[in-house]
Amino acid sequence: MLERMAAAIRHRGPDDSGIWMDSRAGVGLAHTRLSILDLSPAGHQPMLSSRQRLALVFNGEIYNHLELREMLSREAGGELAWKGHSDTETLLAGFETWGMEKTVRECVGMFAFAVWDRGEHLLTLGRDRLGEKPLYYGRNSGAFFFASDPKALKAHPGFHPEIDQGALADYLRYGYVPAPQSIYLGIKKLLPGSLLTVSPLSPEVPEPQRYWSLAQVAEAGRRTPFSGSETEALDCLEGHLTAAVKGQKLSDVPLGAFLSGGTDSSLITAILQANSLRPAHSFTIGFEEKSHNEADQARAVAKVLGTSHNELFLTPANVCELIPSLASIHSEPFCDPSQLPTLLLSGFARQSVTVSLSGDGGDELFCGYKRYRMFERISRFPGPLRSLVAGFFAAPSTGSWDKIATLVNRGLGTGRITMAGDKAHKTAKILRSKTMDSMYLNFLSIWSESGTISPHALSSNFLKRLHDLKNLADLRSRLMAFDGLTYLPDDVLCKVDRAAMAVSLETRVPLLDHRLVEFAWTLPLSLNCQGNSGKRLLRNLLLKFLPEDLVNRPKKGFAAPIASWLRGPLRDWAEAHLDEKNLEAVGLVNAKVVREKWAQHIAGERNWHYQLWNILMLHGWFEEQK
Repeated sequence: MLERMAAAIRHRGPDDSGIWMDSRAGVGLAHTRLSILDLSPAGHQPMLSSRQRLALVFNGEIYNHLELREMLSREAGGELAWKGHSDTETLLAGFETWGMEKTVRECVGMFAFAVWDRGEHLLTLGRDRLGEKPLYYGRNSGAFFFASDPKALKAHPGFHPEIDQGALADYLRYGYVPAPQSIYLGIKKLLPGSLLTVSPLSPEVPEPQRYWSLAQVAEAGRRTPFSGSETEALDCLEGHLTAAVKGQKLSDVPLGAFLSGGTDSSLITAILQANSLRPAHSFTIGFEEKSHNEADQARAVAKVLGTSHNELFLTPANVCELIPSLASIHSEPFCDPSQLPTLLLSGFARQSVTVSLSGDGGDELFCGYKRYRMFERISRFPGPLRSLVAGFFAAPSTGSWDKIATLVNRGLGTGRITMAGDKAHKTAKILRSKTMDSMYLNFLSIWSESGTISPHALSSNFLKRLHDLKNLADLRSRLMAFDGLTYLPDDVLCKVDRAAMAVSLETRVPLLDHRLVEFAWTLPLSLNCQGNSGKRLLRNLLLKFLPEDLVNRPKKGFAAPIASWLRGPLRDWAEAHLDEKNLEAVGLVNAKVVREKWAQHIAGERNWHYQLWNILMLHGWFEEQK
């Protein structure tokens, strides 16, 4: 049974596997390994502690584990008898010496683990601070389950999955299933920065306990802000980021970096190259559509930095090959369109390296998203004035707004204003929200009124999380913290982890080193925001490595041109999934509403690609379940 469960997630660790059982306690652990540190049998898992009391399965990397070994050896009064040089062995020694909570507080890294205490008959689950590594858990049919991926749970003959209708409604609205929910009733995601200790024989599953809280870090940082000069802040940022990149270079296998040409990935790649003895590997994905392509920018950055650069273009043909695998890769409904280039980029990088650094996290930490500044400006206007502006945006039809945008683009000699009609009408709907919290959630929504597409009620999880951040008086800070708690782990990091592990590639995110995160939250917003631009300090640091014309230029994002593809090369595939009989047979959404949106989209009347991609990914996931 354990072997079948492990085999279901073999893609996450193809190099080695193992099982271990405490038969008298009715506990079994299984592990599949992607070998990064200590490729010898000394790194094999499940691993027992030196006193044979603790059994551990562990996914991730502890970047400071060599320093932890020195600390443990000093406390032991000399050298400990280490069997190998894996961070798994270091974790076990820490658990035996310091206990679970102190050990994870000392760790710098990304991880999900389960450790069975044979003496206490207790199982402890743990997850890293920012949520880079996944961990699912819960009771089903009388047994307690946990895994990195729900596929492992489904491989157990006693696991009977049932869709959580509230989680389904949240997926339809936001495009992913927000933690702590999972798509399966009774199965949860362990929240980042949490530990959960449970007796497998007890019918109750206690609440997880936080050992680190992003919300508390944000509040503490705003209470005691950085008081030095901008130059001093820049020096501190460089020190933290350099230390993070150096620490995350720790590897016994080839390593490189994703490079989109934007501020975050360019900065990570620049620091990696500056601390490498030979050209570092960099990887980018381009698009044939100029409106989405940034390969030229990435190539120019790589040339200045001197990396060994590799680029691959995503074509509709590639997409058609990738689409059948998306549902299986994500295991839960997930519809961020950038999942396509991320998957292709990961597979491309895996041909040369086993580990790749990624630039994720900069927007949530350094006020990078334009929406933060937009909502701060909106909040200055009273409700009646917002309603008046909403009426202005709603009055012209979407087609009229598109014609206006075409004229403006032609006059300015640019094509930067896109989907003007859809944006204007969505803006009108958002501005009519009664509170800033509900306005932000409406802005993030794909299907803004879930009742139009699904009869099931949304959870109040998101609204509560925003409300719980009320101690952050500045709206931009609240929105940044909210995204760091929700969108970052459950969309961005989920997307990267699933895409990379599907091809057995490990990704690491230096900007999410928790020491850097804690420093970033002390920075006054004035150091991040300048006019209509964010990430000011990051861009100023990047100017140490690149000329200004490669730093201060518009970012196109990392999304695929789904709107045009659905009208072209993906139309037949989409039509098959969005057939009315098929929609009704599945029964998860309102078929009539979906068909109306599909007809308008293929006719070019409206751009409903986000909504349609949401339904397509849901139906792909549902088919994969069968």
